Amino acid sequence: MPSFALDSDHIAIRDMARSFADEKLAPHALEWDEKKHFPVDVIREAAALGMAAIYVREDVGGSAMTRFDAALIFEALSTGCPSIAAYISIHNMCAWMIDRFGSDAQRHEFLPRLASMERLASYCLTEPRAGSDAAALRTRAVRDGNSYVITKPFVMAALGNKVREMIGG
Repeated sequence: MPSFALDSDHIAIRDMARSFADEKLAPHALEWDEKKHFPVDVIREAAALGMAAIYVREDVGGSAMTRFDAALIFEALSTGCPSIAAYISIHNMCAWMIDRFGSDAQRHEFLPRLASMERLASYCLTEPRAGSDAAALRTRAVRDGNSYVITKPFVMAALGNKVREMIGG
């Protein structure tokens, strides 16, 4: 049976994230939850440690680490506050999508501010009778020439003008 062990780099990454969770997240997690507080200042501290663009390329401020490194980080962060760990994982996923699928201009416009968490990223996924079950969604984007047509049923999230603020307005 093959054996597996973390190498010294993986241990350092895990320990850095665990120390952050122990010192910055765990002492406040219950209070944040009770008060419905989103600690932007603390998640920006995580960004300063390279946890906001984990698998984004370095030329736009990313850490250029692996998905395995990210799993170690998210697991360690979740020991301090699962909600903040979940948010940081979603922020990373959004940053990666821009890094992977965005144009060079989009990458350079959005990713440096996402890597520092000057701007925060997220996504919304909901639909009548589907909730947040992605497999049950019926809305589709169908190419029509140079555009896409969104089929029903589509639900617009109640973010209003906040969307522009979040992605670069």
